[in-house]
Amino acid sequence: MGKITIKDVAREAGVAISTVSNALNNSDLVSEDTKARIIKIAEQMNYIPNMNGKYLKSRRTNTLGFISSSIRGQYFYVLLDALSSECEKMGYVINFIITKDKNIIMNNILGKSFDGLFIYEGERIGQQELDIIEQNHISTILFDRNYNSNFISSVIFDSYKTGYDVTRYLINLGHKRIFFLEGADDVYDSNERKKGYMDAMKDYGIEFREDYIVRGMFEEVFTYNTVIYLMKVKNIDAPDAFIAGNDLSAIGCIKALHELGYKVPDDISVVGFDDIEIAQYFTPTLTTIRNPIQRQGILAVDLMIKMINNGQKGISESLHGKLMPRNSSGICSKLNI
Repeated sequence: MGKITIKDVAREAGVAISTVSNALNNSDLVSEDTKARIIKIAEQMNYIPNMNGKYLKSRRTNTLGFISSSIRGQYFYVLLDALSSECEKMGYVINFIITKDKNIIMNNILGKSFDGLFIYEGERIGQQELDIIEQNHISTILFDRNYNSNFISSVIFDSYKTGYDVTRYLINLGHKRIFFLEGADDVYDSNERKKGYMDAMKDYGIEFREDYIVRGMFEEVFTYNTVIYLMKVKNIDAPDAFIAGNDLSAIGCIKALHELGYKVPDDISVVGFDDIEIAQYFTPTLTTIRNPIQRQGILAVDLMIKMINNGQKGISESLHGKLMPRNSSGICSKLNI
């Protein structure tokens, strides 16, 4: 048997095609009894509506896109789950485009196959690309920078403040020689956290040196290798504390320190960002900044719908994190020397 059409459903139900269309679109032009009977018949016949005509008329696809070069790590797991769930509630489907190819990114942006776009892309989406998005009136929300225009919004964390706050927390525990494990150069949150860290060191009169900043890349294994290299190969003087760019990096740091015979936090304190699920179960439990990742996803979808349906102009929303002191940080042992 071929594909069931709306004409087949109308014939089976003994009504006009327009009546079937109105019933399936929940129109008030059809009585509730008739509507229920038509829907039941359509389900029994396994009728799948052809949405192309509807979308062509409305110029809507009811599909949103998420573009990123990577979705590794707990942050993306929570964010994408929140985006998917909220999109479903709002009657939208979300497609994920994971690529480092700038041509593929721009083809998806300009392809008109999405009603709106969520982007976490770093250096591949620069001002030129943002100008193109604006010129083409593409509703867009950025997660990786503080930016807004008529058609572009951003929903970000106040990473500068949390970077400052966690550094001040360590300073108040007596730590002075504090290292920062940064992510890639183009990552907004890493750069903002680093700025907050550097300003806190300066404001509290703590000596800062450029070699206090080392690469962690937001990755557990990369950070593990970095710390092993610093402490074992370069044989640097042990810092009082490490601020890792995220929790995965903090976990890699702690594993390396344990491998080298250091106790955390007795010898060296370690803190992270995001408060991923494992942070409170890791040994030692991880001091971190709890960022409202799920809230970021929900807010982004709600804002996107307002931009698409109500023509709301782009805005910038900043969400605040909360310090979660746990067992990976403590009073600096060098205070007792």
